[in-house]
This record gives sequence, C-alpha cells and structure tokens, in this order.
Amino acid sequence: MDNNFSLSALIRSRRSTRRFQEQSVSRALLLQCVEAARLAPSAENSQPWRFFIVDDPACKDTLAQKAFGGVFLPTRWAAAAPVLVVLCLQTDSIAKRMASKVAGTTFSMIDIGIAGEHFCLQAEELGLGTCWIGWFDKKGAQQALKLDKRFQPVIMLAVGYPLDSNRRPGKRKDLDEICFFNQGEKPPHLPPS
Repeated sequence: MDNNFSLSALIRSRRSTRRFQEQSVSRALLLQCVEAARLAPSAENSQPWRFFIVDDPACKDTLAQKAFGGVFLPTRWAAAAPVLVVLCLQTDSIAKRMASKVAGTTFSMIDIGIAGEHFCLQAEELGLGTCWIGWFDKKGAQQALKLDKRFQPVIMLAVGYPLDSNRRPGKRKDLDEICFFNQGEKPPHLPPS
C-alpha cells in the first residue's frame, strides 16, 4: 500500500493468506512489523509478548515437523509460508498470573492478541499477507525453537507475499447482529461502505 492509506482501508483490505509466493521476506520488513507490535498497549504496560521469527528454511522445516504433525496436520499448509512467527507469552511474572486469577481474565492473552494484530496490520500495509494459526503443537514448537519454559507459544503467524492478489473477503455478520447500545438497543442503520 502507499503512504496515503487510511486505517479503515487497511482494515478492510486485510485477509487471511494461506498461499504464498516463494519470495523471501526481508528482515527489515519483519522488524517494521515487530516495531508496530511493540507499540501495542498491554495491561499494566507488562508487554508480555515475545516474537520468535523463523525465516531460515531448515529451522522452519524443523518447526513445521514438530508443530504440524498428528492431529495438527491440517495446519501443515503453513510450512510453505516463507516466514513463521511464533508469538510467545513470557510467563515468569507471578504478579501478572495473580492479577489474571483475581480478575478472571487472562489479560496477557488479550495483550498478545492486540500485539499480533498490530503486526498483521503493519504487514498488510507493507504488502505482506498473514494468517493467524492457533491449531499447532505448542510443545512441539517450544522444542523445535529450543525455548526455555519462560516462553509459552500461544499463536503463530504465517507471513509472506500473497500468491493471489485478489483475496476475497470472508462473510462478516451485520452490524446489528454484533452491536448494541445501552440495554440492547440496536444501532442506527449505517450505509454500506
């Protein structure tokens, strides 16, 4: 995309990409995506995310073998992406775990979601495609990357240049199905965008 993008246009253009060109992705572009993620908000500014970027083909093959085998085989398509990013939760904070138990919400998982989407939106602006992957062997990924127990894999992102530039949008629910004001009042009808 050009520098005259609007956030609305960027959000509307982002699609999950499952087929990639064989072209490698420069580390400079990947670091721009991580920088966008680094700026994401987090509960108590804890920044619990850690990004492990796998762009070496041999390392990526090892990760794919460990993470996409057995019941996780349907996700094997991701092995063809030029880059796999493993988003991990740094789990060594007792205070964070206690706060989540008291509140009944795992804020660190929300934080990782926000940071991951910042990464994806920046990737979209740079002409890269991404796809969120939750169905993978997390222990296998941890072993493949030789991560210590402080780093818990939570999600993966497949990253690369989309093979098909005409990616179609997925069906989305109408606004009045997902948005309510006050005590259930439906939103006013908005013109299609």
